[in-house]
Amino acid sequence: MIKLAISGAAGRMGARLIDLGNQNDHFQIVDAVDSANHPKIGEDIGPMSGIGPIGVPLAATYENSPAAVIDFSVAAGADQAIDFCASSKTPLVMATTGLEESTKKKLHDAAKDIPIVFAPSMSLAVNLSMKMVEMAGKALKDHASGVDVEIIERHHRFKADSPSGTALKFGEIVASVMGQTNHQHGREGMVGQRPQNEIGYHAVRTGDNPGEHTIVFGMLGETIELKVGASNRDCYAAGALAAAAFVAEQKPGMYDMYDVLGF
Repeated sequence: MIKLAISGAAGRMGARLIDLGNQNDHFQIVDAVDSANHPKIGEDIGPMSGIGPIGVPLAATYENSPAAVIDFSVAAGADQAIDFCASSKTPLVMATTGLEESTKKKLHDAAKDIPIVFAPSMSLAVNLSMKMVEMAGKALKDHASGVDVEIIERHHRFKADSPSGTALKFGEIVASVMGQTNHQHGREGMVGQRPQNEIGYHAVRTGDNPGEHTIVFGMLGETIELKVGASNRDCYAAGALAAAAFVAEQKPGMYDMYDVLGF
């Protein structure tokens, strides 16, 4: 059984991780960490997650020597999780997006001493779609009419970063195989004819949408669209738990969901 700490435990993703982790015989939730300013610090995390009491209080620090940490929080929580894991030599799943470059550097430095899974999305379907986008990009790179790539993402109104880390990763994959050098975030006004070296990003924020991504490959006379969407947050939580089971058994280094899923 893997003793697991959840960073960002009082958030929407934290609630799903607590619920699903508590149901899974492979895990024992031992720490539920969130901001020291949270009004429910000290209360049992179970009822906050929509389940019965589990005997784990919401806390501002890590107290019970977890075997792995899942961070699904915000920038400050991510920094705290990295610092704790680096100092205690605890494996880490970093699922928080929109990280500052300084935090990413800290994360990569920590990977010299501990195993870390770092990915913009924990979803199996999203990561499979990334493989499909890579394949499409390679196949279409030399299309006679040229290829216009646009990435459209939709998320809930509460999401802080834009475009999503997953959208940026899709763009990174496309650029790596097709060679685009200009990443254009939205368009307005008389922008002129679309250049071939451009990937366009468009972020939609609406309601409680847990996440959709559409990658458009537009050519003269034909179009391919690859779309992946979540109907709830459980896909991300399940992927993060799979990543925790994986990372708890690894040597120090930086891993991603391709490693977790064996792609």
